[in-house]
Amino acid sequence: MAPKPTKAEKKIAYDAKLCKLLEEYTQILVVNADNVGSNQLQNIRRGLRGDSIVLMGKNTMMKRSVRMHAENTGNNVYLSLIPLLVGNVGLIFTKGDLKEVSEEVAKYKVGAPARVGLVAPIDVVVPPGNTGLDPSQTSFFQVLNIPTKINKGTVEIITPVELIKKGDKVGSSEAALLSKLGIRPFSYGLVVLSVYDNGSVFSPEVLDLTEDDLVEKFAVGVSMVTALSLAISYPTLAAAPLMFINAYKNVLAVAIETDYSFPEADKVKEYLKDPSKFAVAAVTAPAAGAGGAPAAAAAKEEEKKEEPAEESDDDMGFSLFD
Repeated sequence: MAPKPTKAEKKIAYDAKLCKLLEEYTQILVVNADNVGSNQLQNIRRGLRGDSIVLMGKNTMMKRSVRMHAENTGNNVYLSLIPLLVGNVGLIFTKGDLKEVSEEVAKYKVGAPARVGLVAPIDVVVPPGNTGLDPSQTSFFQVLNIPTKINKGTVEIITPVELIKKGDKVGSSEAALLSKLGIRPFSYGLVVLSVYDNGSVFSPEVLDLTEDDLVEKFAVGVSMVTALSLAISYPTLAAAPLMFINAYKNVLAVAIETDYSFPEADKVKEYLKDPSKFAVAAVTAPAAGAGGAPAAAAAKEEEKKEEPAEESDDDMGFSLFD
C-alpha cells in the first residue's frame, strides 16, 4: 500500500498542476461554487470533459501558484487573476468557445431545499392551491399569515404569498412549511463570475452579446462622435457628410439674400419668386408615385394654363438639392 502524500507534497503537486494548466490554456472562467456538492461537481467535470478542466482549491494555494508561475516564467499576464480569487471559487480552463462552455456549466444546476439560516438567492412565492395537508397543520400557515381554507378535509392556500424575499435569511417556520409542501425553491450550480481571455478580464455578460448588439453599440458610438464633432466644429469621417450639407445650406442662404448665385441657387430663387410652383411639384410627385396618372396629367394641364407659353416643363421638376 502506497504511503499517503504529505501536505507539503500535495502543495508541490498542486503547484505543478496549476502552473501546467496556465501554460497550456489562455482562457479561464472564474466560477463561484457555493452550495455545490461533490457529486454535482463530478457531473460538471464529466460534462465538460474534452476541452475543459475544472480545478478547485484554496484561494491561498491558487494565488501562490499563480505568483510562482509568474516568477518562474516572467509572464505576468496571469497576475490579473489574483484579485478574482475571493470566496468559494474555482477555475475552469478551456480551449473551447467561452459562451458554449458557460452555457454548459449553467445546465448542471440542481434543486435544493430552503435550509434554516440560508440567504435566499431569489424570491420564494408559495402558489395557491390544495396542499394535501390535513387541517391540523394550519398552525404553520397561521404563523406566516398565509390565508387558507379547508376544502374536502385538506388545507388549501387561497392566494399566492411571497414567503421569502431575495437576500433574506430563511427562518425555521418558512423552512418547515416549504419542506411539508415539498417545495425546493432554490437551485445551485457553478456560477461564472469573471472571464479571463488572453490577458483580458471581463464580465460574463459580454459573452451574451450578439453581432446585432455589437452593431447597435457601434452605431450609438458613431452617433455620439458625430454629435460632438458637429458641436465643436471638428471634422471627422462620421460628421463630414453632415458638415458638407450644412455648409451647402449656408452658401445657399447667402446666395438667396445676395446677388451672388450659382445653378442650384437659381432654381431655388425661381421657386421663391413663384411659390405656386411648389404646389404643382407637391401634387405631381405623390400622384406619380402612387400610380395616379390622371392626377399628374391634370396637374400638368393646370400648369400649362397658369404659366406663360415660353417656359419649359423641365423647370418644374427639380428638388432643392439637385
